[in-house]
Amino acid sequence: MKNLFNIIAFFLLTSSAVMAHQASEKSNTPAKIIGVAKDASTGEPVGYATAALYAAGSETNVAGAVADGDGKFFITGMEPGTYDLKISFLGFETKTVSGIQVLSKTGDVNVGEIEISDEGLALEEVTVQGQRDLIEERVDRTIYKAENDKTTAGGDGTDVLRRVPMLSVDLDGNVSMRGSSNITVLIDGRPSAIAASSITDALKQIPADEIKEVEVITSPSAKYDAEGTSGVINIITKKNNLQGMSANIRTGTGLRGSDFGLNASARKGKFGFTLGGFGRAGYNINGSFENSQMTMNEDGTTSSVIQSADTKSNNLFGRYNFGVDYEIDKYNFLTGAVNFGIRNRSSSQNDFLTQNFLDGNLVRNALRETETKDNSNSIDVSLNYTKTFEKKGKDISLLTLYSRNNGENSFVNTLFEEDLATIISRLKNDNPSKNEEFTVQLDFVEPLGKDGKSILEYGAKNILRKAYSDFAYFEAEGADGAYVEDPNPNLSNAFNYDQNVTAGYVSYTTTLFKNYTIKPGLRYEYTTISADFKTETTPTEIPSYGTFVPSLNLSRNLANGNMIKASYNRRISRPSLRFLNPNIESSNPLQISQGNPELDPEFTDNYEVGYSTFFKSTMVSFSGFFRNTTGSIQAVRTVAEDGVIYTGYDNIGYERAYGTNIFTNISISNKLSLNGSVDAYYANLGNELSSDTNSGFVISGRLFGNYTLPNDWQIQAFTFARGRQVQLQGTSGGFYMYGMGINKQFDEKRGTIGFGADNFLTREFKMENEIITPTIVQNSTNIMRNMNFKINFSYRIGKLSVDQKPRRKKSISNDDLKEGGSEGGGAEMQQNK
Repeated sequence: MKNLFNIIAFFLLTSSAVMAHQASEKSNTPAKIIGVAKDASTGEPVGYATAALYAAGSETNVAGAVADGDGKFFITGMEPGTYDLKISFLGFETKTVSGIQVLSKTGDVNVGEIEISDEGLALEEVTVQGQRDLIEERVDRTIYKAENDKTTAGGDGTDVLRRVPMLSVDLDGNVSMRGSSNITVLIDGRPSAIAASSITDALKQIPADEIKEVEVITSPSAKYDAEGTSGVINIITKKNNLQGMSANIRTGTGLRGSDFGLNASARKGKFGFTLGGFGRAGYNINGSFENSQMTMNEDGTTSSVIQSADTKSNNLFGRYNFGVDYEIDKYNFLTGAVNFGIRNRSSSQNDFLTQNFLDGNLVRNALRETETKDNSNSIDVSLNYTKTFEKKGKDISLLTLYSRNNGENSFVNTLFEEDLATIISRLKNDNPSKNEEFTVQLDFVEPLGKDGKSILEYGAKNILRKAYSDFAYFEAEGADGAYVEDPNPNLSNAFNYDQNVTAGYVSYTTTLFKNYTIKPGLRYEYTTISADFKTETTPTEIPSYGTFVPSLNLSRNLANGNMIKASYNRRISRPSLRFLNPNIESSNPLQISQGNPELDPEFTDNYEVGYSTFFKSTMVSFSGFFRNTTGSIQAVRTVAEDGVIYTGYDNIGYERAYGTNIFTNISISNKLSLNGSVDAYYANLGNELSSDTNSGFVISGRLFGNYTLPNDWQIQAFTFARGRQVQLQGTSGGFYMYGMGINKQFDEKRGTIGFGADNFLTREFKMENEIITPTIVQNSTNIMRNMNFKINFSYRIGKLSVDQKPRRKKSISNDDLKEGGSEGGGAEMQQNK
C-alpha cells in the first residue's frame, strides 16, 4: 500500500533543494546536465544508476540517461528552463533534486555528487551520520519512523504508539486518537483476529524491534472501510525482499518482563519465505486501588461505600508467523501468510475490603478475593493475488482473509465472614467466546491521462462475521462446596451474533492547476445482522441498514516544500462483541456491567485542515480538526436500592471535539536532534435523553531526543504526558511517563546491545477517576508501580544481496468495529474499580 500511495502522491513529497552550479558555456556543444551518483552510506559510486529529467513540478519526462560504471551521467536534449532531476537504482530510494536551471542551449550544468540511500531493507548495513527523520507528513496521514527510535528496544507495540503524534496510550494500554478510542488498528494493512478482540493485547504481541513505521491516517479515503470514527492506525512491520538467507535473534529482560524472538527469511529466485516467533512474559505488575462512592437515597439518607485492594497480574503473549510469496511471472504475484497468537493473563485482587456506611455509620464489612483469567488464541490465514500491467501503476488484486479468535474468560469471587477469615461462599463466571471472519476483496487501480497522473480506484468487499458467547454463573457454599449453575437465563445463556457487510467504493485522484491535488471518493456499505439466545425461540430483531460514506481530500503545494491540506470524511463505528456481549460482569459485586446486543452503529463527521513547513533544519506541522459524533455509545449507569451500580450501553450520546496538533522536528547538529508534539482539544459530550453534559480541555504532549556518540554508541530519551480525559459522567485522570536508553552496535553492525530505564525516578503512578451523576458521586484512585530497568540484545546472521526490486504487497484492511476503551463493555473484566 505504501508504494501505491507513493505513485499517487509522489509529487507532494519534497526533498531538500540543491542548487545546480553552472559551468562555463561551450557554444559548439548542446547543453548538458552532468553529475555523479553515489551511495550515501559508503561514498562509493553507484554504477548504472538511472537519471531522469522532468519539467519542474510535474511528471512530464523530458530526457534521461544511464550512468556509467563509475556513476557518472550526462543528460542532453532539453530546452532552457527549470527541471527536477530524479536519480534511482534498484534497492535504493529515488533521490529528487529540484530547481535545476538550464539557462542556455549550450554549456554544462554540473549538479555534482548526488547521494542516494538504500531502501531500508538492510538498515544495519548503513552508516548513519546524524539522526534519521522520525516523522514524514503526507496528504492524508502522518508516518512515524519507528525503526529510527532506539528507546523502544525490548518493548512492544504499546511503547511505540506512545511516541506517535496524535496518539495516546493510557497505563492500561488503551489507545486513542485525538481523544477518541473509536479507531481501527491494522497490521501491515490488514486486520488481525487478536486486534479485533483487543487492540491492547494485539500491541503486546508485536515486538517494537519488528515495527518499521506507524501510519496515523486521519482522513482515510473511500478505499478504506468506513469504520474508525477518528481514523486508522496502520502498523507496518519490517519485511525482507532481498536475495539470500538471514536470521535475527533478540532477547531482553527487565524488572517487569522478559522476551525472546527469532525471525528468519529466505529468498531464492521467485520464491520468498519468512518464519518468525516472539514471546513475552510480564511479571511483577503490582498495584492497588481505592474507591469511594456516595449515593443520595430517595428517603434523604446518604449511603457510602469505601473499597480498597491490592492488585497483581502476570501475562504471557506469543506471536508466530509464516509467510510465502511467489512471482508467477513479470506481472502476476501470489502471497500467503499464516499468523498465530496466544494470550494468557491472570490477575488478582487481594484483601478486597468493602465497607458500607449509612449517614456516616458503619453498617457492614466484607472481605473478598478475586481471581481473574483472560486467555485466548487466534489465527489469521490470508491468500492474495495481484496482477500488474505494462502501464505503470495499473493493477488488479484479489484478497482473501480468514480470522478466528477463541477466548476463555473467567473469574472466581470469594466472600469471607465478618471475621475476615472464614469463607462464606464462592461465585464463578465462565465465558468462552469465539469470533470468526471471512473476507473477500477485489480492487482495481487505473491511471488515467497521458502522464498517468490521474488515478481511478474502485472495488468491492464482503465481510462475513460470526460471534459466539457462552456464559454461565456458578455458586458454591463455603470453601469446599460444589459449584451449582445458576438457572437464571440472564446469568447463564449462549448468544450468537452474525453480521454481513457488503461494500463498494470509487475514488479519483487528480492534479489541478499544477500545485493542487483533489481526491474525492464515495463508499457504500450495507449491513445485515441476526442474533439469538439459546433460551429464546425467536431471534432478536435487528434491522438491516445501508450507509453512504463520502470523503474528500484537498492539498496544495507551496513554495520551499510547504504544504496546506484540508479534508472531510464520514465514518461509521459498529459495536464489537466487547459492547454487545450480554454476559453480566460482576467480579466487583457493587459495580456490575453488561453489554447490549441491540446497539446501533455510531456516525461521525470529521473536518481537518493542516499546514506543514520547512526552514533550515526544522520541520513544523500544524493541524486543526472538528469531530461530530451522533448516536454515540455511552455507558448508562443506574443505582439499585442496595447501592449496586449497574452499567449498560446505549446509543444515547453525542460527542463534539475541537482541537489542534502541533509537531516539530529539529536537527540541532548532525549528532543531536529533538522532536516533540502537543495535542489539545476541547471536548463536549451530551446525553440525548436528558440535559446531562460535560465539557473541558484535554492536553497531551511528548518530547524525544537523540544524540549520536562516536564508535556506534547512541543515547535517546523521551517523555510523555496526558491530561485528564473528559467523559459524559465525570473525568479520567491524567498521567506521565519517561525513559531513556543507550545502545551500542558491534561486529560490523550485525549485533546491538542496549540498556534502558523507564520511570526510574518514580516508584509509583496514581490515576484518579471521577464519576458524577444526579444520585452518585464516585472517586477512585488506581496506583501502578511500573519503574523498570531492562537490557536488550539482538544479532543478525546471514548475508543478503539486492537482486530484485521489492514488490508492493496488497492486504485486506477490515476497519469497521468499534473497540472499547477503558470502559470496555460487557465482555471486559472491570478491574481496578
